Amino acid sequence: MSAALPKHLSSPKATSRWRIALVWGVVVLALLAVAQAYLSPHLVVDLANRVWSCF
Repeated sequence: MSAALPKHLSSPKATSRWRIALVWGVVVLALLAVAQAYLSPHLVVDLANRVWSCF
């Protein structure tokens, strides 16, 4: 059994708007995380060393 969505969220247009907003939010968070990683050189070097140690 699935719960019924409210009428204003049940239209495909409203659902696609939420999905687009969610995707943009994830993209912005990913870009902020990458920018933060580059602002901390120690983190980037540590991550590179961990990846390199796998080989």
